[in-house]
Amino acid sequence: MSHTNRNSKQNVTAIWVAPSGTGNVQFRATVVQNVSVFWADVRSQTLVSSSSSVDSTSGREGCGTQKFCFISPTGCNLDDPNCYFMSSESLGGDAFKFEMSGLSDGYIAIGFSDDTQMGNDDIYICGKNATGQIEVQHAFSTGRTRPNILSLGDVQSIMTSFNNGIINCSFITRNPISTQSKAASNLYFIFLAQGPSSAGQIQKHPRTPFITPQKVNISSYEAVGDTSSTPSIIKAHGALMLIAWMTTGSIGMIFARYLKNAIGKILLGKDIWFQIHLSLMVITVAETITAFVLAFVAAMGWASDAEAHAVIGCIVMILSFFQPVIAFFRPSPQSKRRFIFNWFHALNAFIIKVLAVAAIFLGLQMLDSSPSRWMVKTMGGFVGWEALVYIMLDANAWLKKKEKYEDPHRKIKNEMVLFLIYTCGNLAFLIALLVGIGKS
Repeated sequence: MSHTNRNSKQNVTAIWVAPSGTGNVQFRATVVQNVSVFWADVRSQTLVSSSSSVDSTSGREGCGTQKFCFISPTGCNLDDPNCYFMSSESLGGDAFKFEMSGLSDGYIAIGFSDDTQMGNDDIYICGKNATGQIEVQHAFSTGRTRPNILSLGDVQSIMTSFNNGIINCSFITRNPISTQSKAASNLYFIFLAQGPSSAGQIQKHPRTPFITPQKVNISSYEAVGDTSSTPSIIKAHGALMLIAWMTTGSIGMIFARYLKNAIGKILLGKDIWFQIHLSLMVITVAETITAFVLAFVAAMGWASDAEAHAVIGCIVMILSFFQPVIAFFRPSPQSKRRFIFNWFHALNAFIIKVLAVAAIFLGLQMLDSSPSRWMVKTMGGFVGWEALVYIMLDANAWLKKKEKYEDPHRKIKNEMVLFLIYTCGNLAFLIALLVGIGKS
């Protein structure tokens, strides 16, 4: 089929009725712009005839008895928006039928890897193209960057759907799986990821992919569940940062700002409030440095596509490191320049706190895979709780100047009561988020 004149055209539309018994069909086209610019052998996806059938299963049918299945969370229902699924079924020879499904507004993808790190992985992507239609792509990952899209190759019987936000794709392929390993094997770690897409190009997945607990045989008859999508080293990183900037750092700042007069005794030549503040902030910096190192170990260096969480975390690390260093060289209390240090120390602490909270929010978004996103909401509740207590402490400080609050014992009582209430709430929010990280 071709057009019959030289007039410029945006598209050519035709209707072709396939003869009975045609079977699966693939269209091929050649598009010529001029003598030197043209595209040859442009192929469509294979259209599956409604009369053709393949002796294979779909969905969870046959999991563990006829095919390999990977499901996360373990045992979930495929109609559940929080359920992610892939299956691999050997059809004889070198043919496999792959299926994947999951909630996404862009794409879902399965990867075959020799280890649990990104890089040298064979990938099939099921996602929206530039026109919003669901299509299958073949790709290869070379690292922590967008994978290279390959020719689809020998892929047939493609079926796709997009219902209620759930993407589903199945297809049959005879393409060999290519990873770094040169040994002929069907043993791989399976990655199951989802993320957004833009103009048909996949974007970085917002959270860690689901990964099988160990290498699996894609020709085997077994059903595998996802034990945990978050590596333990990342959980430790998140837990330390929460403890540092939700609890030890926050309590240390409150002692310096509000409780200087509440505890007036001397310990080792310094006021007790100062010794508590110093100890808590040293612990906070140590926790931050440890968590920072853990993150770099997990990522094996700095990722070229590092997002806001990593960038903000680095800024927090740098400012946290210099905060005690500058405090060590502070002028004496009688110095005329002491006020400069006081303002700088307080301003730097405020900036660190704001950036740390922002980094925690971004980190929880990557860890929290629940539909309700309860961990992010819990962190929001903590920020509101802390802001309320700060307002109450500031109000108490202002009211202390009034005559009816001139009794020093009453002043101390109000401050300590508010501090104890804050600490109880702080620990409640912290424990809830630590449990969430542990289960992520």
